[in-house]
This record gives sequence, structure tokens and C-alpha cells, in this order.
Amino acid sequence: MAALFLSPPETELREKFLPPAEADEYFQRLRSTLAWRQEAMRLGARRVHLPRLTAWYGEPEATYVYSGIRNVPLPWTQDLLELRARIEAFAGAEFNSVLCNLYRGGQDSMGWHSDDEREMASTIASLSLGAARTFQLRRKAPPADLVSMRLPSGSLLLMLGDTQRQWQHRVPKEAASGERINLTFRLVTSFTRAK
Repeated sequence: MAALFLSPPETELREKFLPPAEADEYFQRLRSTLAWRQEAMRLGARRVHLPRLTAWYGEPEATYVYSGIRNVPLPWTQDLLELRARIEAFAGAEFNSVLCNLYRGGQDSMGWHSDDEREMASTIASLSLGAARTFQLRRKAPPADLVSMRLPSGSLLLMLGDTQRQWQHRVPKEAASGERINLTFRLVTSFTRAK
């Protein structure tokens, strides 16, 4: 599988969505104010801790289940509301929830997956804050192309259209990496409209 340094046709990367000083301010505030927790997923008969910390915020109806974890949203914080409004204006999309991920270092990661659950709308906006990390996508069907991109602090990646149905994505382990926060804004559609 060759690594390609380009974007799949239904993604858009804005590397400087937030200027560096503003991205750093948001990182510091979110790192200290969000309700980070260590979740565990089912792996056969065992429960295994996720290799990162998470927090789920959004509208009361935006409950989301993945890997056997039921995420009941916490109320929006002012910082998350500000970021949501700016991202919605840029993306031309509506979001009612956000999954917040805290990567505490290079050993924290996210395995291959697609956010293709029936109750999830197709557009996902992913904002990176803190240490730059590699983000990879691989096509589900042959040819199994692998796309790698570096997501610096303040960058916004939009995954659009059929990206979740046709591609998987991950954040691999990475030596000597600092802390990173990733906010993935989503629209949970179960209670808002049929998909």
C-alpha cells in the first residue's frame, strides 16, 4: 500500500483555520475545562480502555453510541459554542454535537474506523489543537489507497459526502509527540431528521 500525500476527493483541509496564538489559547482552556474521561470499549468479552481521553458535548437529544460506549451529551461550553459557530459558517453545515479527544502523547491513538453509523450525518468537521499529528485515510475497496496528512494546530479538516462510507481513518501512534486536542463536530440525525 503506497502512502499518498494528497486528500481524498471529498475532504477539505484548511491548515490555518485558527491563527497560532488563538489555537494555543483554545487548547489551554479546553485542556483544563472539559470533562475528560477514560472510557472503555468492549473487545469480545473484555473491556479495554481507549488509548486517549474523551468528552462528548452537544444538544440534549444528540446521544451517540460507538464501540459499546453510550455518549450522553454534556451541555455546550462557551468555547465549544464559539468554535461550532465559526466552523458551521465555514463548512456551510449544521452540527449538534462534538466528540472531544485528548491525545496525552504519542502513545495515545485512534485505530482504523469509519463514522458511518446510521444516525450520523455525512459531514464531520475535525479541528486540531496542540501538537501536530499524522492523520491517515485508507480506501475500503480496492485499490486500498493510503492517504497521509499532517494536521497542525489550528487546522480544520472537513470530511464530506461519501468519505465515511468509502474510507476509514485513524491517528497512529507517534514517537515523541506532545499533547493534542481534536474536536470532531457532528450532526446526530436520529432525532432531527431521517437520513
